[in-house]
Amino acid sequence: MAIRQEVYRITFLNKGQVYEVFARQVYQSELYGFIEVEEFVFDERSQMVVDPGEEKLKMEFQDVKRSFIPLQAIIRIDEVEKTGVAKISSGDNVMPFPAPAFSTRNNDS
Repeated sequence: MAIRQEVYRITFLNKGQVYEVFARQVYQSELYGFIEVEEFVFDERSQMVVDPGEEKLKMEFQDVKRSFIPLQAIIRIDEVEKTGVAKISSGDNVMPFPAPAFSTRNNDS
């Protein structure tokens, strides 16, 4: 009997683009306002056809042990049955949350 490991699909904004990646570990960070993502998973089923978007993501996250993503950048986190193709798409239709995560008001005034 195989032990089932959770897989999460994380969709977030990065540099004006929408990233969709898969990982085995996702949790709230001890750093205020961040989500931690570990153990990135990339689709290894098809080695014959190379997806340039997925290859770019593989290279970007190749040596990353843990990634800290700001809460404002997160669009969605889903627990899924199996991995899919990681991708980068245009963020033209997505607007980041406009408010800061914490108050910047100075109480010394």
